[in-house]
Amino acid sequence: MRRPQLTIRARFTLICGGLLLASGAAILGITYVLLDRQPPSQDFTSAGHTPSAPSQPGTVRTPPPSMDFQVADNAQRAVLNRLVTQGAIALVVVVAVAGASGWVLAGRTLGPLQRITETARRIADAPAADRELHERIALDGPADEVKRLADTFDVMLERLDHSFEGQRRFIANASHELRTPLTLNRTLLEVATDADEVAPEVRHLSTTLLAINARHEQLINGLLLLARSENELMERSYVDLADIVDHVAGQLPAGEVTVKVDANEAPVSGNPVLLERLVQNLVENAVRYNIADGGWVRVSSRPGPDGGGVIVVSNSGPVVPPYEVPSLFEPFRRLGPSRPSSGAAGAGLGLSIVRAVARAHGGDARADSRDGGGLVVTVTLPR
Repeated sequence: MRRPQLTIRARFTLICGGLLLASGAAILGITYVLLDRQPPSQDFTSAGHTPSAPSQPGTVRTPPPSMDFQVADNAQRAVLNRLVTQGAIALVVVVAVAGASGWVLAGRTLGPLQRITETARRIADAPAADRELHERIALDGPADEVKRLADTFDVMLERLDHSFEGQRRFIANASHELRTPLTLNRTLLEVATDADEVAPEVRHLSTTLLAINARHEQLINGLLLLARSENELMERSYVDLADIVDHVAGQLPAGEVTVKVDANEAPVSGNPVLLERLVQNLVENAVRYNIADGGWVRVSSRPGPDGGGVIVVSNSGPVVPPYEVPSLFEPFRRLGPSRPSSGAAGAGLGLSIVRAVARAHGGDARADSRDGGGLVVTVTLPR
């Protein structure tokens, strides 16, 4: 169990109070030692000596010298004890006042740092982090170290704001500029292929070019979706993961791989389109990278331990080494060939999009290799 950490303000107050207490105690101790080493003065002897009445006329009775020294020593000890007691009381009062003053001064000194921290926390906790980068600290005051830190933080925020704005513009422009020529090529190839007088060689070439064009479209759509899903969600709505799992499983064509569904109610708040794409990518990957005969895929949804929902997709397939599993979430990463009957190979963005969508919803995705081959991918989404 971790011990609670003191704040800088509390540590500063304790350090100042501790130094003052140590210094005061040292001064009080040195004073006591120096006074204790001094022999009793004549004042102590005179104060402690009371002459007795004469027993006979003309004679004075004086006490022995040892009695005068004892009385003086006792008086000196009493004064030293009083010095220690009163000095300790005064020291405690001074340390308490100094600690309170240090607490107030530390608060005033660290106030700008607290302002910087609050600004950074508001930006980090915003529903759409890249939309809150326009906020600035704009700290006023002398040009000291704290002021330079706040100005540097403002410059960093401004550059990040420009970077995210450029990314949004790029996604919007690429969505149009990259899809338009591919759509035009696909249309021209389909028209050329459907003509009756087309030679077999030309028809075969057109079919090949259509497959290449479709792969390019899939790659571009995946990249754009990955770029969009890496940002925080702007709008959320109620989504039941069980409905999405049933819908995606119902759209799968009949094939060699058996798909089993166990959909339990798991309500979350998120983007239905992105969540449907998440489940679709998981199921398509599980079907594509499977064994040729007797393959199976299990898709389930259930409530999370702390609310939210959990999606688990497991499949049979080739054995995946555990050290290779983390790299599967990297873009353009493929592990092994797909089934011959599963159609064209994927673009290598399936699990990357899954993790990006999960993190955009505040969750995460994890994969584990099965002992008999295949993977178990678990996506956890918050409530």
